[in-house]
Amino acid sequence: MTARHATALIADDEPLLRKSLTRLLAQAWPELEVVVQARNGREAVEQFEARHPDICFLDVHMPGLSGVEAARQIGRRAQLVFVTAYDKYAVQAFEQGALDYLVKPVEPARLADTVARLQERLRVAEPLPEIEALLVQLAARMQKKAGPEPLRWMRASVGQTVRMISVDAIDFLRSEEKYTLIAWHDDAGKAGEALIRTPLKELAAQLDAAQFVQVHRSAVVNLRAISHVTRGPNETAQVHLKGRPEVLPVSRSYLHHFRQM
Repeated sequence: MTARHATALIADDEPLLRKSLTRLLAQAWPELEVVVQARNGREAVEQFEARHPDICFLDVHMPGLSGVEAARQIGRRAQLVFVTAYDKYAVQAFEQGALDYLVKPVEPARLADTVARLQERLRVAEPLPEIEALLVQLAARMQKKAGPEPLRWMRASVGQTVRMISVDAIDFLRSEEKYTLIAWHDDAGKAGEALIRTPLKELAAQLDAAQFVQVHRSAVVNLRAISHVTRGPNETAQVHLKGRPEVLPVSRSYLHHFRQM
């Protein structure tokens, strides 16, 4: 086997994300053959035992058996790359040079660096490092985390397609009767909107409180999307957004978020 004829497994419980990574790998490493895809950690281990790919791209968070637990079972028999929206679980192992990781949404430049490292390891037949201790540490961290991780993706129907919207791209969310309006921008800065059935209150509880704040009982805004805030009468204010015409009201109950303005 050479780096030119390497094979790979991709494990992720989101079909669209598996497809996206497969497409990005085809661009970054055309010779790499993705021989199998898995929907969870248990299936990843079963498929690995059946196909013995050279490289395993494993989502950290999968139902049942996690990517870290699957990696422990695969061990040193393959090059391991974690794919995760939560990079804190992989940083330590990566910095020690034992494991590599990609953060969702996967960026082509970052993937190119990972591909170059994998190709070099396979080319020189570099012995795989002892990784069991690192994987045990990562598994322990996952078990001890205080609560659920913040939401990183939202799935919404846009016309006839289902779109995976990165939470970082969302400008604001607004309650619309029985629905929630998601307002976001794409990589080119083009604004988009979609309605989903999940109530705003339920979504707000899943968002990163350091990035999203509720400004009104019917509106939550991404702090990174705010251009400026103007004061109004009777302890109210208005939020103005970067590149969007909408102006969101700030009610008295939530004005404390902007006391320093």
